[in-house]
Amino acid sequence: MKYIKRLALRRRRRKFRVRNRLKRSLTRPRLSVFRSHRHMYAQIIDDTQARTLVAASTVEKELREKLKHGGNIEAAKLVGQLIAQRALAAGITKVAFDRGPYKYHGRVAALADAARDAGLDIGPKKTPEESPRPEKEKPTKKAAKAPGNGKPKSPSTKEAKKAASSENP
Repeated sequence: MKYIKRLALRRRRRKFRVRNRLKRSLTRPRLSVFRSHRHMYAQIIDDTQARTLVAASTVEKELREKLKHGGNIEAAKLVGQLIAQRALAAGITKVAFDRGPYKYHGRVAALADAARDAGLDIGPKKTPEESPRPEKEKPTKKAAKAPGNGKPKSPSTKEAKKAASSENP
């Protein structure tokens, strides 16, 4: 139970951190995303008026007919395209993407990319950055254990007795 509470607390903190970062700049309405196991929901909210401007989800009849399952990446792409079409029809071109407590990955990223491709200005596409630093070659185990590296070995007890007996004839 303690682990589950920690996960819920982490998710709640991530949600508030993302939301507060977006609310600092109230120039754009926000595109808020909610995902469940079975469906995807997206809505564009104007926080100054506390009003939902445009909404789309996989629960709607026109998307339900096209989809076999509403909780996958294909469904997220269709919801992203639909929300972008409705937003452009309502005169909204720029929005701030609110991923909520979810990581920008999988269905959430697919929805954002589909909305961006359909003409909604969400911002630049996030791509994983490649590390510019060169990789260092790691020494192999045999090279690390080669004689002469590290501490000198102490003679074993048999070798020590032989050396002592040969010195004292």
